Amino acid sequence: MVTNLRTCDLIDPLGIEITRPTLSWQLTGTTAQTGYHVRVEPGLWDTGEVSGPEQRVVYGGRPLSSRTAASWRVRIRDADGRWSGWSPPARFELGLLSPDDWTASWITHPDWHDEGNPRAGEGRPLPLLKGEFVLAQPVARARLHVAGLGVYVATVNGAPVSDAVLEPPYTDFARRVVYATHDVTELLREGRNALGVELGPGIAHVFPHQDRYMKFFGSKAAPRAIAQLELDYADGSFGRFVTGRDWRAAEGPTVRSHWYGGEDHDARRTASGWRPATVVPGTKDVLRSRACPPIRVTERLPATARLAATDGTPVFDVGTVVAGWAELSLDLPAGRHLRLVPGDQLDDYGRVIQSKPTTGAPIFNTYVTKDGPQTWHPSFRYDGFRYVEVQGLPEHVGPEAVTALVLRADNTPTGTFETSDALVNDIHTIIDRAVRGNMYSVLTDCPHREKLGWLEQTHLLFDVVAYNYDVAAYYRELLVTIAEAQTGDGLVPDIAPEFLVFDAPFRDDPNWGGAIVRIPWQLYRWYGDPSAMETHYDAMRRYVDYLTSKAEDGILGHGLGDWIGLDDSTPVPLVSTWGYWRAAGTMARAAGVLGRDDDARRYRALSEQITAAFARAFSGTLTGTLSGARSQASEILALDMGVITDERVLDRISEAVAGGGITVGEIALPALFRVLGRAGRHDALWAFATSTSHPSYGYQVRHGATALTEAWDGPTRGLSQNHYMLGAVDAWFYRGLGGIGQAPGSNGFRRLLIEPAVPGDLESVRASTVTPYGGVEVSWTRADGEYTLDVAVPPGSSAEVRLPDLGLARHAVPDAAVKLGAHAYEVPAGRWTFGARR
Repeated sequence: MVTNLRTCDLIDPLGIEITRPTLSWQLTGTTAQTGYHVRVEPGLWDTGEVSGPEQRVVYGGRPLSSRTAASWRVRIRDADGRWSGWSPPARFELGLLSPDDWTASWITHPDWHDEGNPRAGEGRPLPLLKGEFVLAQPVARARLHVAGLGVYVATVNGAPVSDAVLEPPYTDFARRVVYATHDVTELLREGRNALGVELGPGIAHVFPHQDRYMKFFGSKAAPRAIAQLELDYADGSFGRFVTGRDWRAAEGPTVRSHWYGGEDHDARRTASGWRPATVVPGTKDVLRSRACPPIRVTERLPATARLAATDGTPVFDVGTVVAGWAELSLDLPAGRHLRLVPGDQLDDYGRVIQSKPTTGAPIFNTYVTKDGPQTWHPSFRYDGFRYVEVQGLPEHVGPEAVTALVLRADNTPTGTFETSDALVNDIHTIIDRAVRGNMYSVLTDCPHREKLGWLEQTHLLFDVVAYNYDVAAYYRELLVTIAEAQTGDGLVPDIAPEFLVFDAPFRDDPNWGGAIVRIPWQLYRWYGDPSAMETHYDAMRRYVDYLTSKAEDGILGHGLGDWIGLDDSTPVPLVSTWGYWRAAGTMARAAGVLGRDDDARRYRALSEQITAAFARAFSGTLTGTLSGARSQASEILALDMGVITDERVLDRISEAVAGGGITVGEIALPALFRVLGRAGRHDALWAFATSTSHPSYGYQVRHGATALTEAWDGPTRGLSQNHYMLGAVDAWFYRGLGGIGQAPGSNGFRRLLIEPAVPGDLESVRASTVTPYGGVEVSWTRADGEYTLDVAVPPGSSAEVRLPDLGLARHAVPDAAVKLGAHAYEVPAGRWTFGARR
């Protein structure tokens, strides 16, 4: 009856630093919860029997301290007053909450220690660090707390301590370095043991070079590591083994790694010349525990073919554009030099294309073989690719030699979407593939030439990501990174972390920086979790006040405009002022939820002032249409604000969209789907969704895109073949065609609104996602004058179901449905079937 227990939206997390963690659960069956009882052991908290439907509570027991290990369980009371049995236990452990808990030191290889030198270690193989210790008695529990800069791989007795890769995640490394906690009990043995750390520079240390591509260069810190192994012995005593002066350092087989340019590995090399490690002066204050899922290998895609370019160069095709590692599996003699060139397009001669507008160039990895069977992939960087050109490979080696290891932040998939239209299914697939290709420790814009956390996508396409993945913990961590990037005057730069400072609008645009305001609100609406608003409220307020300080008479004049739009006549101030209005309105709603009534009034008034200023500056008061700014994006944003209410404008835009005449860029695109969907113009959106002419999603599919591209004509124009910024249609797929949304006033999907559209010639849809209360499923079919809608509502939720008006005279509804109006019904948790026929 009680299932899916989570702590801080994670399953049995280790090393958390939140001392008042959120405990949540879901229900099975159809029972409504009327009370709950939570116990946290050993003797930490007992809520007693509490009345209420809450399935998300904040820990309120005894103070938690470093290393606290707890288990908890819950039982619930149903609508008949009966209490369930106790759930299976869930667990959580706290990490090291104070810098004083760390006795370990930061260490590195002596040749890589050169503070402040952006060329530290340049030209030298990557460092290996090793410490040895002896266990003379049995160990009951062992926890390894470890961090590194820029990328590290930690092992115990030669075995990786985790399947997490590319650790640690992006942060402002001068302010915060994320450490991870691992249970390594089973990796230890009595007697001699070894703890090892391999280091690469990552994005923390992007050194300048001439022979390969680099987006930028600069160093936050040269490679280093800190590790603390804590041992609870079976006899109750405690031991500790830490990085320090007794560790040794050597140069390893990876002879070079550059975050953008490539990685070079010589498998013939073995670690030798071990020397005392260098202790690096450094504070422990920057260490913070991991708070969201790490990056992992989530798919393995064997090459589908070994192709041959016209000059004979072998090129391996993994079938789809991905982000991750190209893994080699070979049986060759030692000494063969291979060059791996990744890319997502081929030229007319069958060679991989690399250029600045696409992936950046040149990017390549090199591998020198050892003797016999061997497997290798880069460990300290990643690529975006579909094709891998392998220069120097013998003729007899087949496609089995290359496998794509697909990497992403391991957020649990939650969404499914399928229709009777194959093209629409393919569009959903390429959007999802692009989301996966950019879901790293931050949401990047592309996995090759940039690898930076541009912020507009994080909030403009929040629902695209959240329908498909559980990102509650992930987005809270994104917010921490965004807040760290905020400057003293309140500016939130367009990228976070701000590894390089761009000029003018590429640093300061409200539709990018507005993520600091929008994301906390979106987390509240989607997951029913106000904690992000509470944590970042001051940062949200400072940002809106920063925008106010830059506005003149309510108008913001700076920014990037409607980026990558097909009509450049949309005024930049119009787009920026819309972003300002949206931030102010969101701030008012957030303040209201948090009980900050004075702020709520102030920001509501500000939102109204911005609306009035927008109307004065950009619209004609008599015609109800925009004056001097008649672009599609201008009108869509004005409709979104309510400045325009004229149905004739909606008619004109709907007609243009239905005819494939879409001209908006990435800022106005989500608003277009929202405005037309809200107005019931689903037939126009459907016509656009199924178009195959330029510009359209179908154009990309028909021209071979396997992930969403950077531009509407991306497959034929070039540019990046792995961008999700134009993916707004996917939210309409779920909300419009699948009908999965929230009723007004609901948050966390406590009350669903199921209102599927039935446009064009579409015959069926199946859609599902997972809410905080469990899975929601919607499927509908229509054929031969009959329509059937099946809805699954999770326990803890209810749903308003609105049937489409198809002109069918006879309706069949479940006995449990309560009629709310014409074609509208209320149903509780359960599975329900609605029907209509002639």
